[in-house]
Formats: sequence, structure tokens, C-alpha cells
Amino acid sequence: MVQLVSNDSKSEINGKISSLWKDIREAIAGSQRNFTEGSIGKAILLLSIPMVLEMSMESVFAVVDIFFVAKLGPDAMTTVGVTESMLTLVYAVGIGLAMATTAMVARRIGEKNKEGASVAAVQAILVGLLVSLPISVLGIFFAPNLLQLMGASESIIESGSIYTSIMLGGNIVIMLLFIINSIFRGAGDAAIAMRVLWLGNLINIILDPCLILGLGPFPELGIKGAAIATNIGRGTAVLFQIYSLLNTKGRITIARKQIKIQFAVMKRLLRLSLGGVGQFIIATSSYIGLVRIMMLFGSEVVAGYTIAIRIVIFSILPSWGMSNAAATLMGQNLGARKPERAEKSVWIAGHVNMTFLSCLALIFILFPEFLIGIFSKDPKLIAVGSQCLRYISFCYPIYAYGLVTVSAFNGAGDTTTPTVINFLCFWLFELPIAYLLALILGFDARGVYLAITLAAGLFGVIGIILFRRGTWKTREV
Repeated sequence: MVQLVSNDSKSEINGKISSLWKDIREAIAGSQRNFTEGSIGKAILLLSIPMVLEMSMESVFAVVDIFFVAKLGPDAMTTVGVTESMLTLVYAVGIGLAMATTAMVARRIGEKNKEGASVAAVQAILVGLLVSLPISVLGIFFAPNLLQLMGASESIIESGSIYTSIMLGGNIVIMLLFIINSIFRGAGDAAIAMRVLWLGNLINIILDPCLILGLGPFPELGIKGAAIATNIGRGTAVLFQIYSLLNTKGRITIARKQIKIQFAVMKRLLRLSLGGVGQFIIATSSYIGLVRIMMLFGSEVVAGYTIAIRIVIFSILPSWGMSNAAATLMGQNLGARKPERAEKSVWIAGHVNMTFLSCLALIFILFPEFLIGIFSKDPKLIAVGSQCLRYISFCYPIYAYGLVTVSAFNGAGDTTTPTVINFLCFWLFELPIAYLLALILGFDARGVYLAITLAAGLFGVIGIILFRRGTWKTREV
């Protein structure tokens, strides 16, 4: 009898594992399910897996370039860093347009209005093209002047202006990557968005050492090679995106008759995107402000803090995937006139995210020295980074809900509320509290860590309170 029960238990476990593996394969292959019906938990799983893999690939672009460019010396590294800071404008606009596009496409898909979804997609792409054009002109013709304006030395301007020129001149591929992948996410085609970045990264990883270092038959182009490799990789990914949009078998397709300017749709997109741009700028500038405070405590403290933050950012990629899944489900279910299902989707995603980040927090509290030690063996850096990880981990359970609810607002087409939340938590609260604790009250670097923890906790609390009000249910997109 005992053996029978044991066998039944084993059979049940094997069945669950088999079902989970089947869902994972479906998520990676691309699910054709209607996400406004059926199991919400399964919908979150099917959407979040490819979204997590997609975002992990976004971070690989920068890592691969830096790895090989580092072999060219400090001037080359500085050129990349300065150019990246100028590209922040492109990222801000691209992310803002992506948030608006996801909301509009998801809403139309939920309404079973594929024509409307395609129209929104076309207008988003056209806006991206129009915005990127003046940036390209500036980059191609005025790269040396821009580097000089940023305070670059003569040697960097002389050797690196070609890199800046190619990267800014080719900013269109960055813009389109953000926008078109947001179209796929809004339509529920998260697997295509994932494949796009896998393709772009594979090409970039292969071409980077070949063109930078001159391997085999390739010319040794140095830092110019890094820019060419990145743009070829991203450009190929964009071509694959366009091919997928023209493929009539996808969830969303574009026909020739839809390729025309529709100012009313464009206006709504631009209005929605302003909030997304604001969110990115607030987050980026608050991080810069914290680094500025940390600089007062020495380079070793900044280095340890940087390692800890990199670990934090990488480790919460699954959380961002779940948050993006919640945004898609929010938009599609509101379009299907199912606000209760939309709300339930967000809370389930929040509960799952809280469980995941709580487990992650426990690891950070118990084993921070091991994690920091992977990147550095310097005892000072390990001590600083470990302290940072421990402090920040305490906000994770409540911060998990903040990530999901704020993303849900964006998915509902309300980009203003997340902007206000970010402004309150990271500008009006985090930066002044960090300054007060670190410099006035003498907590030093611990004051910055504590400010981050408190701000992230406040972010979660406000997100929950405002989401419970339910004003997003009547938001028109």
C-alpha cells in the first residue's frame, strides 16, 4: 500500500514536470493561445519566459562590446562610455515609444481588432523613423563636436569620433528594435521578440572580435569595428523583425495599405510615450545622483557598489519579464472588456514575483561575499558590495509588487501614474534621503544603501495603493 502511494506520488510529480516542460517549450516556440481566456498562471508563464530571455539578450550587447573594446585601451573604453551617455536620449525615446506601443497594440488585440493593432504598429514605426533622423544627422556630421562638448580629450576625439558617428548615425536600428519588439510583446508574440535579439547578439558576438581585432580574413578596425559589428547585428535583427511583421501567419501583420501616416493615432502614441520617456530619465538621473554621492567615499566604494548593482540588475531580469507579461495581459484583457481578469492577472504576477524576489533576497543576505567574490577578490570591494547587497535585499518582497503594478499601469495606457510614482520615490525621496543619511547624519555609504531600500519599499507601497484604486479600468487608449 505504501509502495502504491509512493508510485502514485512519483507519477503525479512526473506529470507536473512533463507539463511544465511542455509549457516551457511552447513559450520558447511561440504560443498561439488567447491570453484573455484560460489559466492566468499559464499565460504569465508563457509570456514571461521569452520576455526574460529577450531582456537578458539586451544586456549582452553592451557586455560583449565592452569585453573586446577593453583590449584597445582606456581611450577606446572612454569613447564607448561617452557615446553611450549620448545614446541615453535614444534609449529614453525608444523605451517611451515602446511602452505606448505595447499598450495600444495589446488593447486592440484584446478587442479582436487586428486592423487597429496593425495601424498602431505602423504609426509607431513611422514615429521612430522621424525621431531617429535628426539624431542620425547630428551623429554623422557633428560627432567630433559632440565629443568635444562632452569634455573628451583631443586624442579621444581623433581616434573615437568614427565610433560615435557610426553609433549615432545608426541609431535607427536601436529605435526600431525597441519599438517593433514592443509590437510583438503587445500582440502576445513574445517568442519572436526573443528570437530577434538572439539573432542580433549572435551576429554581434561573432563579428566583434573579427572586426575589432582583425581575426582571420577580417581587417583590424579597432573601435570602428565595434560600431560596425553592433550595427550589423542590430540591423539584421531589425530586418528579421520586418520580415516577421509582413508574415501573414503571425499574431500581428502589416499590409501595404496600412503603411500611411494617421496623425490621430500618432498623436495618441506620442502622448502616451511622454510618460515612458519621463520614467526612464528619472530612473537614469537618480542613479547618476547616487553615484555622485558615492564618489565622495572613494573609488573602492564606488567599485564595490557598481558590482553589487550589476548583480541586482541582472538578478531581477525574471521580475521584469513577469512585469512585462502583466502589462501585456493588462492591455489585452482591458481590450476584451475583462477588467476583473486584468486585475487578477496583475495580482497573480505580483504574488509570483514576490515569492521569487524573496528567495533571491535570502540568497543575497546569506551569501553576498560569494557573489561579489565572483567579480573581484579585493577584500575591500567584497566588503562594500556585500553590505550593499544585504541592505537592498530587504526591500525585495514589497518592491516585487511595485515592479508589477507600475508595469500594469503602463500596459493599461496610463504612463502618467508610473511617472509620478518614479518622481516621488526616486527624486523627491531617494536622493534627498541618501544625501541626508550619508553626508549629514554620517552613515557614509550605508546611508545610500538604506535610501535605496526605503525608496524601493515606498515604490512598492504606492504602486499597490494606487493600483487598488482601479482608475486604470476606465483608461482609453
